[in-house]
Amino acid sequence: MSNKQKLELTWIGKDVRPKLEPRVLVEDPALSYHAKERVTDHDIFDNRLIFGDNLLALKALEQEFTGKVKCIYIDPPYNTGSAFTHYDDGVEHSLWLSLMRDRLDLLRNMLTSDGSIWISIDDNEQAYLRVMMDEVFGRPNFVATVIWQKVFAPKNTARHFSEDHDFIVVYAKDAEKWVPNPMERTEKQDRAYKNPDNDPRGPWKPGDVAARNYYSKGTYAIKCPGGRVIEGPRPGTYWRVAEDKFWELHRDNRIWWGSDKNRLPMIKRFKSEVMAGRVPQTLWLYQDVGHTKEAKEEVNAVIPDVVEVFQTTKPERLLKRVLEIGSSPGELILDSFAGSGTTAAVAQKMGRRWITVELGEHCHTHVIPRLKKVIDGADPGGVTEATGWKGGGGFRYFKLAPSLLERDKYGQWVINKQFNPAMLSEAVCKLEGFKYEPSDSVYWQQGRSTERDFIYVTTQTLTAPMLDALSEEVGKDRTLLVVCAAFTPRSLERWQNLTIKKIPKTVLNKCEWGHDDYSLEIKNLPWKEPEPEPAAIPKKKGDKTTDLFAKPTKAQQRKRAPRKKGGAK
Repeated sequence: MSNKQKLELTWIGKDVRPKLEPRVLVEDPALSYHAKERVTDHDIFDNRLIFGDNLLALKALEQEFTGKVKCIYIDPPYNTGSAFTHYDDGVEHSLWLSLMRDRLDLLRNMLTSDGSIWISIDDNEQAYLRVMMDEVFGRPNFVATVIWQKVFAPKNTARHFSEDHDFIVVYAKDAEKWVPNPMERTEKQDRAYKNPDNDPRGPWKPGDVAARNYYSKGTYAIKCPGGRVIEGPRPGTYWRVAEDKFWELHRDNRIWWGSDKNRLPMIKRFKSEVMAGRVPQTLWLYQDVGHTKEAKEEVNAVIPDVVEVFQTTKPERLLKRVLEIGSSPGELILDSFAGSGTTAAVAQKMGRRWITVELGEHCHTHVIPRLKKVIDGADPGGVTEATGWKGGGGFRYFKLAPSLLERDKYGQWVINKQFNPAMLSEAVCKLEGFKYEPSDSVYWQQGRSTERDFIYVTTQTLTAPMLDALSEEVGKDRTLLVVCAAFTPRSLERWQNLTIKKIPKTVLNKCEWGHDDYSLEIKNLPWKEPEPEPAAIPKKKGDKTTDLFAKPTKAQQRKRAPRKKGGAK
């Protein structure tokens, strides 16, 4: 393959991209929650729990959080095939890839330049995900595929192999800038350091002075302090340092000759001089980061009887390791597939800021109760003890506003009646690329794109005198985009510092209006109606061409239906 060639994954419907509406997020203070008192000076209260379709939620967050998220962890549906029984072979992969690709594009935008994304996945879609991630993030930004041992015992009922692991695919926004935090040292590693000679520099462990790599200056003889002469390193090896450097290390008491001063020399590696942690590895055993049973027990401890709801929930120790490597205290974490709320719970306990999104009703019945217990310090399980968590902080609950436009009784698009002036202004700001930033003193400064370019949104019908007054207030050195319901002047040329547009006309073609569900619940997708055959090109006899997304005919359904023994339907 030449350097100019690019490996791409193709699938049915890849080129069909949704025109997402950047929705407004509306806070419900009754469902927001915070601790009754401060626990530490570092308590974080501005976390966000968002209820709604996660693709629309990501679009709603995009403008405010582009380039601000340090670490993203998602645990999307694995596409086991059970949701695609109505579709022909292969189509399930296409739907899953399209729905994931649209989310990954937005997630990438939100990462900081030195941020990373971690995706839990199983064998069913892991290979497809990797190639798609290469396309979205760039192949050079692939970091690693972590293997997580998710079970502690083999499944003897497995047909072929017992599936003992899942994957976590890791990509950086820019691999040249991303630096993983070291993992915590283990007790076993620390026990290797001792101090038999009472060196004032503290505990150390011996390291080999010889290596197999050829070194032209590494073949000299050494006379031990006890009198023994060592003619050279072991056959096939070489001293790691030149002779003058070796004796320099000896004078600095960095060579260990044994208690009798006659043993093969070893270099002393001091614990105080090695890296505080260890380099992250790609094999994560259940003893270190937990397993699926542990995860379910953790959730059940704070929210009883939810095992059937969350079959793929992850243990808190697993998320702790992800966040330890991918972020530091105070940095922003995002999980757009909240599930049982594990990522948010662990992020809270670890002092990270977080945003999480969930569409299912268990957002209210399970996620909120779990997070409340974490905040109240009433969740003793998971990583509570390991992090020293005592409670504190809080979160704000948001839901997606309805679509800005709706059809009236005549079928015409009009502004949704549920929108108040502030919501309307914020929505139009997002659609026009302005930052919503209403002024307390200047009524027409509702948002800005630069220091001198503003936007004003109103449902009024503006007349010439009204525009004259507005233009004079704006002045010659500033510009203003005016989005209004209507205006009476036929010509707008005389107001050079104003750009005037009508709503909803100005935004009609920007988005898909009234589309509330882009969820990954594929089984709930509507059937696509077959396109009519062109009259000029009649279908030839025997032509088997079908629309993969069309609803099967009754004959096809009978053909696909499983038959009982004996041929009976």
